[in-house]
Amino acid sequence: MVNKRFHSVTLDASKCKGCTNCLTRCPMEAIRVRGGRAFIMDERCVDCGECIRTCSYHAKVAMTDDLGIIENFEHRIALPAPSLYGQFYHAKSIAVIIEVLKHIGFTDVFEVAKGADIATRMLQEELKNPDRPKPLISSACPAITRMIQIKFPTLLPNIVKVKQPMEVAATMARAEYSKKHSVPKDEIGVFFITPCAAKVTAVRNPIGQEKSEVDGVISMLDIYACVFPILNKITPDENIKIATPYGVGWANSGGESRATNINKTMAVDGIENVANVLEEIENGRLRDLDYLEGAACPGGCVGGPLTYENKYVARNKVMQLVSELPCERPEETVPCRVLNSYDFKMDTPIPENCSMQLDEEVSTAIEKMERINDILESLPGYDCGSCGSPTCRSFAEDIVRGYCNITDCIFILRDRLKVMAQQMVDMSNTKRE
Repeated sequence: MVNKRFHSVTLDASKCKGCTNCLTRCPMEAIRVRGGRAFIMDERCVDCGECIRTCSYHAKVAMTDDLGIIENFEHRIALPAPSLYGQFYHAKSIAVIIEVLKHIGFTDVFEVAKGADIATRMLQEELKNPDRPKPLISSACPAITRMIQIKFPTLLPNIVKVKQPMEVAATMARAEYSKKHSVPKDEIGVFFITPCAAKVTAVRNPIGQEKSEVDGVISMLDIYACVFPILNKITPDENIKIATPYGVGWANSGGESRATNINKTMAVDGIENVANVLEEIENGRLRDLDYLEGAACPGGCVGGPLTYENKYVARNKVMQLVSELPCERPEETVPCRVLNSYDFKMDTPIPENCSMQLDEEVSTAIEKMERINDILESLPGYDCGSCGSPTCRSFAEDIVRGYCNITDCIFILRDRLKVMAQQMVDMSNTKRE
């Protein structure tokens, strides 16, 4: 069991009806229903936000910062994720979206897409290393990284040790603003506009680094509500330097792979699809693959649970905006001095999360596994979720861990009640005789 940590995804128990929709849809089997209410198993949750999408009663929510948090700093920099550009179907350009952000309280804007350009250059250098593990796995999606920690720990060495574009952008934004305006770095607030819950957790509980460079994380939904009403009333500075089309393209699944400009890559979106591919890699297949780009959200970041626009519409809008940008590659726009002046690599190892481990003692773990298999053989195998666990196997594991009883299965309970009823009938008949 790992120590309790911050989670962006939380449950409003007052709204939960115990319907089991989230239970059966959670890709990490991190949700249980007990006493008619769901609860999230802290040690297994990766904050992918799938439960937020599926809950009909809006009982699952993402804890983000209110826009008012920017008032804590005199100097406030917005870090818009490139997926933000896809939320405004009628936006004429990226420049107008950037300009509007300055009208809702930010003093400056630094595109996370520029961080993606820098991360692309770092990835290209990593891929040149002949001794690298194959395939290298993207570190851009924190939900995927956390899933690897829990379910595929043998693949932890394969995760590329480059910081997320959000963190790269935060480092650059603070440094450039401080230099340009002669302002101490600690007086500058840097705020990420997020399409998902996982990146909120990545800031509060960083992976691969001691401390995040981001001071606050604001939901894209909240920003949308502020930006949309004034979007077409603002005249942008069309001379503003925008990130490359490859950096902006990171918003869509496959954009990261295209940016690296290498052939043997694979882009997978949807956390369950990524899990299936990771299982293939763990089993020794796909050895000729150089790079795996995995996104927990369907379609990539444009499909995040905190976005407003339909993911297909947003994807199309991003592609349109990309097509209108100058055809520049990150190699042309990111000078070597930038790569050499800052440390964009992770500074702490990514540890294994042993939450799925049955016991620290191997012999005890084997014994528990045998008990799980024995219990599993007695269960109906319907994976109906009526017991409060997502599958019969997870139910058997919960029994062994002491979380529930076998009679929580309605089919087992029914059979036992039938036996008891028959025994009572037999006893009654015996007394009459």
